[in-house]
Amino acid sequence: MAEDHVGDRNGIGVSVSIEVYRDAWGVPHLRAADEDELAFAQGRVTARDRAWQVEVERHRAQGTTAAFLGAAELGWDTFARRARLADTARRCFERLEREDAGTAAWVRAYADGVNDGLADGAARAPEFAETGLAPGRWEPWTPLAVWLTTHILFAGFPTKLWREEVARRLGEEWTELFATDGPGTSGSNGWLVAGGRTASGAALVAGDPHRFIEAPGVYQQIRLACPAYDVVGIAVPGIPGLAHFGHTGPVAWAITNAMSDYQDLYRERLRRLPDGAVEAYGPEGWRPAAAHTETIEVAGGEPVAVEVVETDRGPVIIGVDDEPAAATAPADAAEDRGAVWESVALRYPPRVTGELGFEVLPALLRARTVADVDAALDGWVEPVNVVLAADTEGGLLHRVAGRVPVRHRANTLRIVPAWDPAHAWEAAPAPLPRAAVDGHAVMANARGIAAPLGVEFAPPHRADRIDALLGASAEWTPETITAVHRDTDNRSAAPLLAAVARLGGAADGRPPAGASPAALSPAAAAVRDRLLAWDRRMDADSTDAGLYAAVRGAVVRRLAAHEAFAALREPAPYPEVFRPWLALGPRVAYALETLLTAGPVPAGDVDRIVREALDEVGAGEPPAAWGATHRLAPWQALPDPDDAQWPGLGGDHDCVLSTSSVPGWTDRSARASAARYVWDLADRERSGWIVPFGASGVPGDPHHRDQLPLWLRGELAPVTTDWQNLTKEQG
Repeated sequence: MAEDHVGDRNGIGVSVSIEVYRDAWGVPHLRAADEDELAFAQGRVTARDRAWQVEVERHRAQGTTAAFLGAAELGWDTFARRARLADTARRCFERLEREDAGTAAWVRAYADGVNDGLADGAARAPEFAETGLAPGRWEPWTPLAVWLTTHILFAGFPTKLWREEVARRLGEEWTELFATDGPGTSGSNGWLVAGGRTASGAALVAGDPHRFIEAPGVYQQIRLACPAYDVVGIAVPGIPGLAHFGHTGPVAWAITNAMSDYQDLYRERLRRLPDGAVEAYGPEGWRPAAAHTETIEVAGGEPVAVEVVETDRGPVIIGVDDEPAAATAPADAAEDRGAVWESVALRYPPRVTGELGFEVLPALLRARTVADVDAALDGWVEPVNVVLAADTEGGLLHRVAGRVPVRHRANTLRIVPAWDPAHAWEAAPAPLPRAAVDGHAVMANARGIAAPLGVEFAPPHRADRIDALLGASAEWTPETITAVHRDTDNRSAAPLLAAVARLGGAADGRPPAGASPAALSPAAAAVRDRLLAWDRRMDADSTDAGLYAAVRGAVVRRLAAHEAFAALREPAPYPEVFRPWLALGPRVAYALETLLTAGPVPAGDVDRIVREALDEVGAGEPPAAWGATHRLAPWQALPDPDDAQWPGLGGDHDCVLSTSSVPGWTDRSARASAARYVWDLADRERSGWIVPFGASGVPGDPHHRDQLPLWLRGELAPVTTDWQNLTKEQG
């Protein structure tokens, strides 16, 4: 749209000249006279294309979703209030205004643009009428709140709750038994091929972020152009700029989650004073804690009062409501002090420092070399990422960016006592590792350059497979490298297949050499023989992959039911919002490789369990092709009753084509590639990108789900940069 538009920025009318173009897929390409006007344009077009999505995110950040989505959202709203997400965003914006007024104005311009486009966007989005929600108002700090809300669980601090339960119920020696990348909240593949190993002589940067799939998608393809820069990339709706994936022409960058540990949980002792105030027991004894009450409105229900408490360590997120009627106070407490109870506080860097790293965002857009990207990322805070970047001058970058506190090793593993000074954070953060790039580099959440900063990482299968694929050619092109995204080789199947191979498989009852002496039934032996002949590819149309998944699920269910894990079956005493990290079944499923060869289940019982699984699958109906049960299951704020519309998928949790389910409980895939990209440093127009659905979040729009067929086939839509090949919006 070419127009002179009068918007309200900073409370006064400002004339903004903005041009909006669209490519064949409806992706917005924006031009404006300066950076602030461009930020305004980005906010405005995002609100028009994704009004429902960005308003849901604003409410999630503020803890107000139950007001229009109902009581099912109370758990999240309570956590958001008690974790002080919105208040932390306000603090970070206030610091940004003091220390970098230019970036603060740029963020404010984006929020003004969202406000300018919301009414139009909401009028097109039927969800507003369905829920009775009226579009609200974005404050300058709202984008920071949305960013913080999107990433508050990325470091996986609830895993510390799980370790606490394992230690308490199963024994200290098993604390790290279930070490995995958790319930799949985050992850990614990324790789860089240097110019010496490409057909063009210029570098290629490619990859795909793995997220819980949401409809509309959590990423937004966009182009931002003004006299200072011209950048294509993948944005987060509600956030200005291109934080994670971008191509300015001279330089391109991408990230994956570093799997670093930078959030701590403290066991707090609280007590109530006669006047209602709260104190917390820390290294210096009893000190006042901030406390107030907030009210959460609930659609169709009564309002809920939530007490919010914050100690010197951080906000109390667990146990606020566990205050006893009477209890014994510590010996040093005065007799007129109240009863003492325990709770858990969360400490996370933006709350401590008032920094989120948003000053990096405009600097990335202006970057021309990897040195520019490198310098900009020195200011990054959250989340902690592994970064790859390349430029047209041959520069390459492989580093970690973010803020990781230096503290006692125990902080990274479990809940630690708030009153012990040994668990305080040091003033300076940890140094950030970096590495040279030799031919190519891979990042896939495995234990690599970020190893000193974390505890649990993804298994090495994706990283190793990508590394092997890249090593097979020195003539990579944007087209050939896209095939890496589609790879379905499942290296994590090896331990289960080895366990299957140990079992007798001959139909005449005679086990093969080295096998377990008990013979399999003919039906189970047939399953065994098929699995051992399988190519280990999780293709959607593969019945052998479906057979493997059925056997795996049966093994997981039996392992989880084993008496060795009986103590872990009772629900953990923590809020429901942390349930994905605390359920035994998913933990067993994701740790299957380890549990087949180590852990409390005896080897003989493992063999019995695998044999029973083969018998179960052999005696039942032949499993269908993998894609018949491994179907997409996106999260939607308002669930779509037409579940049959979601297609089958190839891939699996540890495949390069990563599509995660919970083996043993469901084959449905809630997590997968939330975007894919290839950045070509030789010719930006040979780059490609894709999202699971489309550029528009409006049902019925031609670009609502037009990219889904390409995404399913593992193809990319072209990046178009010639303005003459774009369509200008009118009116």
